[in-house]
Amino acid sequence: MESEDGPVAGLVSFFAGCGILDLGLEEAGFRPWLANELHAPFREAYIYARQRMGASQPVRGLYDGGFEAFLESDWRRSALLAAVGEAREATGLAGFVGGPPCPDFSIAGTQAGDQGVNGRLTQHYADLICEVQPDFFVMENVRGLWSTDRHMEFYLRAKRQLQAAGYHTTDRLLNTLNFGVPQDRWRVIVVGFLGKTFMDPPASHMARRFPWDSYSGGPEPFGLPWPGQEAFSEDSVRPAPPGVPQELTAEWWFRRNRVYGHANAGHFFQPRAALSRFRSIPEGNTGGKSFKRLHRWRYSPTAAYGNNEVHLHPYKARRLSVAEAMAVQSFPAGFELPGDLTLSDMFKTVGNAVPFVFARTVGQMLRQALSGDLPIGATDGKGSEAVAARRHKEDGLPLMVANGMANGTAAPGNHHVSVRKPVRGSLPGMPPPVVRDLFEAGLAV
Repeated sequence: MESEDGPVAGLVSFFAGCGILDLGLEEAGFRPWLANELHAPFREAYIYARQRMGASQPVRGLYDGGFEAFLESDWRRSALLAAVGEAREATGLAGFVGGPPCPDFSIAGTQAGDQGVNGRLTQHYADLICEVQPDFFVMENVRGLWSTDRHMEFYLRAKRQLQAAGYHTTDRLLNTLNFGVPQDRWRVIVVGFLGKTFMDPPASHMARRFPWDSYSGGPEPFGLPWPGQEAFSEDSVRPAPPGVPQELTAEWWFRRNRVYGHANAGHFFQPRAALSRFRSIPEGNTGGKSFKRLHRWRYSPTAAYGNNEVHLHPYKARRLSVAEAMAVQSFPAGFELPGDLTLSDMFKTVGNAVPFVFARTVGQMLRQALSGDLPIGATDGKGSEAVAARRHKEDGLPLMVANGMANGTAAPGNHHVSVRKPVRGSLPGMPPPVVRDLFEAGLAV
């Protein structure tokens, strides 16, 4: 769904995994220019899935090295700067997108924070943004980044660093269920606009009036009369209950994605000694620490297929298949993983992914902001500063926001240095952008 003038912007994607965040942003009108993923099986999945869907690869391919090389290697950084310049020349704007690995911030993870091996990558991502200066950036991370005092302090320091480098930022803690994903999944989304790039409207307005609330429709889903637990009955049929949106349920997405005929339908962990345990857990019992059985007519708990979590099929005596896990993550039905990946890698890359429908929605918000079509009045009153201020009042958390930057504005003197008019067009020999509505094209049915 790109505009008549071509892609909205070129994207450099980091920590790309199997590419779902890129795919969602692509459908919103952006063009993946360069992607980076360290883990070879995930790179294989990224390339394979795009081939199966008939989508082209990123313009400058998929870089297979570690993220830190962009900071530590002069020639890698030069190549990155060249790719950013090329994307900017071709589309008018170049942005960074990425969700740094987050187990060190996760509530169920190590809690090592920014000192952990993975946690440090969030700081490195901020460092790279400040150094390369893309026109805008998007960062995705877990709720745990805001959930503890120590993690919030780190986050606010990193955000101040970005603001001092000239970025106007806005952020929000969002639940994917509010955006059409059949899953209770909280994620922090951070968006920044470089002050010296944008003047009409200025980057400060784009941040303060970012359309966070323009794409979540309908009633508050958590307050609806969702069904409770019911006795497990293998291969049973239960009608949809009244009063709940079926499109937010596991069963609706199983049917929509035709999971039982999907290429990854047979990819699931086989039970060994736990079969009797599988049968004993009621449909809809998702409160257990390990075994959780989905209810067919309810949304899924967070798709986290590790740390001893075992998600069971609503009406079959087995774990979820990879195809069913992808449906819970709202993947397009045409998205397939290569069969030679290990089951662990399959479930890890699916569980790590940003849900497709949510990624597309973030892309739509970003596209609207970049177009200058902004809501009337500020929309940034529910971000990290509001959370930090509330915690400061209730629990005494030191406020890490100072010097007039609490509202997400860039440091004085760093914005509106020069204004660059977008240049539309394509580089010679560049393959045509593959920005398709995956659903309308029949790839997701």
